[in-house]
Amino acid sequence: MNTGSSTHATAHSGPPARGTVFSETMVGTLRLDGEDRTRRTRLDLTVSADRVLRLLGTTEARATGRIRVAGWADAPDVEGELEISPLARRRIRYRVDFTADGRRLTLDGWKSVTPRRPVTSMTVLPYTLLEDGVRIGTGTLRFPLATQLLPFLAGFRFPRREDGAEFLRPRWRGEPGRTEVWYTTVSDPATGAGLWLHHELTAPDDGSEPYAHGWAAVFPKDGPVRHARFGPTGWRPRETGFGADGVEVRPGRLSGSADGGALRWDLAEQPTDGPLFTFPRWAWRRPLLPAAQMLPAARARYDGTFTHDGETLTLSAAPGASARIYGHGNARRWAWLHADLGGGDVLEIVAAVSMRPGLRRLPPLVFLRLRRHGRTWPRRAERSAAGWAGGGRFRADIALPTWTVVGRSGLRRVRVEVTQPADRTLSLDYTDPDGRHATCRNSERADAHVLLERRRFGGWRTEAEWTLDGTAHAEVGTR
Repeated sequence: MNTGSSTHATAHSGPPARGTVFSETMVGTLRLDGEDRTRRTRLDLTVSADRVLRLLGTTEARATGRIRVAGWADAPDVEGELEISPLARRRIRYRVDFTADGRRLTLDGWKSVTPRRPVTSMTVLPYTLLEDGVRIGTGTLRFPLATQLLPFLAGFRFPRREDGAEFLRPRWRGEPGRTEVWYTTVSDPATGAGLWLHHELTAPDDGSEPYAHGWAAVFPKDGPVRHARFGPTGWRPRETGFGADGVEVRPGRLSGSADGGALRWDLAEQPTDGPLFTFPRWAWRRPLLPAAQMLPAARARYDGTFTHDGETLTLSAAPGASARIYGHGNARRWAWLHADLGGGDVLEIVAAVSMRPGLRRLPPLVFLRLRRHGRTWPRRAERSAAGWAGGGRFRADIALPTWTVVGRSGLRRVRVEVTQPADRTLSLDYTDPDGRHATCRNSERADAHVLLERRRFGGWRTEAEWTLDGTAHAEVGTR
């Protein structure tokens, strides 16, 4: 990263203006085959559809979340689909996958909606637990009306739907002194390796020809970091994405090679969330800041291969994300974090000190975006950087091997601690459009601890806490 300061859809004639997002919690039991006892179970889901729910029709939706089975599993990687058809098909079907006890499992069941028992039929979910299509258990989940009905109804939202592929289009329009980046970071759950693909367009200040270049890097769990550069080569404008020297970024696909083919990759990208604007949305649409960063999809899954020095990683539903940067060059000092927190939650941070006179003496401006249960906090991206009337800004202490961000917005406060061990960190040189240089230290296997607290009567209480061991993506840059 160098910073300066198709989702699954139902078939329809055009993208709807609004989607639907809601959260649901169900509790109940599970009986595994071969056991003579039942286990308490809780399923927390965030459900999102690309259209407003059709009560008289059928709506396909995505689901992410967490399942907890007493004494057996606590899986934050639940992902799957819902078929919401209460009148047309008289059912609401759930089919979600998760990992428990080292096994990939599927929870499959449906609520059979009937007017004879409207409350029970809409709140009781009998299900079967499957492994490779074979039943390994059965259970029942119930929606607790007394405690969850009000939060459930209050949590319904109808956000604008945006096509993340549109954000892959090049922003550069021929001006000198600009840099534009497409980058992707991935964690391979099977091997523990991290991947980094960086694609960059640089238009020098002096008006000389723009050029395209970049690199690929793999961070194995056991072994040294391996990277190689591609380019520089002449920039050829294209309708969408990035293309240079046999390396391509296009909607749904990343491919290329470096170091004479010693590093090769061919990855399919499946977005699993909507766009996330780390900086204010207006800063991406109108480049008034020294630079801006955003994610066409806050989370994505990757399938394919990455080969380095004869060894091939085969990715299957590997979590990660792609991001975009457009601006005048690198910051004076910066830190960046992308953390997939599991259960559909994700955290993105950019903290930077600008190179512009008058701004370079200020402490780092922090842009922090936490998407949890389908909602993004703070509500406005400016909040973490500017606070209210200059007060209450989030603060960053940028150092290595550990850097931190702390801040408060509304009734919540957060503390983030990121550690980039030296043996898991790669140092690379960046060249700005003005010819000056910066050094980034990147780790695609960083550690992170995130504590989210909420103000309640009697003081601050923990609302959520996450610990990432080697699955955070982080970077620190300096001059």
